[in-house]
Amino acid sequence: MKSKTIIFTGLEQAELVEVDLLDELAPHEFTIQTRVTLMSMGTELACYRADSEPGSHWHGWVKHPFFPGYSCVGEVIKVGSDIEWLRVGERIFHTTSHRQYANLPIPADQIVKVPDGVSDEEAVWSKLATITQTAVRQVEHAMGDRAVVIGQGPIGQLVTQYLRLLGLREILVIDQMQTRLDLALAHGATAGFNGSAAEAKDFVLEHTDGQLADAVYDATGHFSVLPLALPLARRYGTVMLLGDSPHPSRQHLTPDLLTRQIRLIGTHNESLPPAYAYWTPIRQQRLFLQYVQRQQMKVDDLITHRFDPDQASQVYADLNRDRSDSIGVIFKW
Repeated sequence: MKSKTIIFTGLEQAELVEVDLLDELAPHEFTIQTRVTLMSMGTELACYRADSEPGSHWHGWVKHPFFPGYSCVGEVIKVGSDIEWLRVGERIFHTTSHRQYANLPIPADQIVKVPDGVSDEEAVWSKLATITQTAVRQVEHAMGDRAVVIGQGPIGQLVTQYLRLLGLREILVIDQMQTRLDLALAHGATAGFNGSAAEAKDFVLEHTDGQLADAVYDATGHFSVLPLALPLARRYGTVMLLGDSPHPSRQHLTPDLLTRQIRLIGTHNESLPPAYAYWTPIRQQRLFLQYVQRQQMKVDDLITHRFDPDQASQVYADLNRDRSDSIGVIFKW
């Protein structure tokens, strides 16, 4: 069997190629036919540019040929002889790259089935929604908290919705695109600031009774934002570094961390400390899908662009030049 697959073949080179897929399954494997995949723009474009500093985890990770993507919804079309927990025709979410078909050896306790009432285009957000859920859990919000979310791309939009579910008193969002702010406000943000975080301190003071924020989320992934986030947090507040910069040495701290005793947390992927052992990535993904199923979270309107995989080369080139009007970008297979 042949499978169309998006591959980065070199620096700023994306191609759709056909790769061979074994027709015969191992007893513990199953085959899925992809229905939709979601781009993780920050990660994938950084990999597309191979723009990372030596010594960073990015530098050792991105080698060509590179297979981008980690958010996929597919339909089971074949199961191995040992598999009893999956049926042909069921939909699952999984974290393979942008490809048409895949043979997967995923055990039963790691399978995330897409429930009825949740569309492919909603379920495909499961990985990003789990990463953001991990961040929100670690901040440990209390009733009456006020938070700032810097950046309203895919990650920031999901953080905003989780904060609304927690019932925060103020959810203040910062972005330089009004369309992104409008979407965040429709999803539960209480106020938005169109501009840079460097200019937002008065805005935050105004909406926090002069106290600044209990928590500030940096959801941009840009090295320049951390020193802008710290001054927006109150004394003993928290800054959550959620974006992952390929240039970590260019991030720097401000005296606020010490003088106002701010707690700085970084999170990556879905790894939670032992105190949160119950909330495995799979349980977090299933919780997200339940929220969507109950219409407590809304992600279908975060999709701004839909493409055929045959357009991949042009899609990556265009987004690399300008992604300002993009939030959710999907490939429909």
